[in-house]
Amino acid sequence: MTAVDFAAFVERLGDVASDMLLPFFRTALSARDKNIGGSFDPVTEADHAAETAMRRLIERTFPHHGVIGEEFGSVRSDAEYVWVLDPIDGTKSFIAGLPIWGSLIGLLHNGRPTYGMMVQPFTQERFIGDGAGAVWRGPGHDHKIIERKLTARSCEDLGKATLLTTSPSLYAEPQLEAFRRVEAQTRLSRYSGDCYAFAMLAAGHVDCVIESGLKTYDIAPLIPIIEGAGGVVTDWKGGDATGGGDVVACGDRKLHEQALKLLRG
Repeated sequence: MTAVDFAAFVERLGDVASDMLLPFFRTALSARDKNIGGSFDPVTEADHAAETAMRRLIERTFPHHGVIGEEFGSVRSDAEYVWVLDPIDGTKSFIAGLPIWGSLIGLLHNGRPTYGMMVQPFTQERFIGDGAGAVWRGPGHDHKIIERKLTARSCEDLGKATLLTTSPSLYAEPQLEAFRRVEAQTRLSRYSGDCYAFAMLAAGHVDCVIESGLKTYDIAPLIPIIEGAGGVVTDWKGGDATGGGDVVACGDRKLHEQALKLLRG
């Protein structure tokens, strides 16, 4: 089977995640800190409910597939097909009532990201890609759901670029120094966004996204969307970003090369 064959199933997973998450958003939801003693890393009942529901559907439909999820770990991660799930990417925004979060659903084939979706149920948006192409689906001016192609924009000069990162406070000191080198050269930088920042890059609204300390479930579902829109995403050394770590994505390959040089120092 190809990634295209799984497209309808990914939509079902997106529906399941949306059904689980929306009832919790902008409610009196409490969060537990997963990183006691370190920086605040919240997890909520909504995270657990959405990932549990998606895992059940995967196990029922594709019992031999693997799963890598943020909340419940890995099962059969060496399988030919492995699903990568982050039920709420941007939990801090979620618990603050801000709509800049999403549910990430990705499919690895022999370890490579082949299909990805970012679902934002509150805004009714879906960003979908298979590496060869990418689309956005969401409400139009008349509130009816429409679809359009995603295309990253061309920007060859950091001096004209818009840069996003979730928060400089998430960087360790050496990485923060490297990030600041890039930020100093850009026209505009904005903080916050998580997965939504990468989606905006694929949609052609920003030019560069830099993050540090990502996990597989934070980035693997987004890679087919970014690349499908014509963007490029790697680690800070220019290598494969599937495993997470320090990641940089750009809509323009020449801009990406500039960013990499500055990140390397």
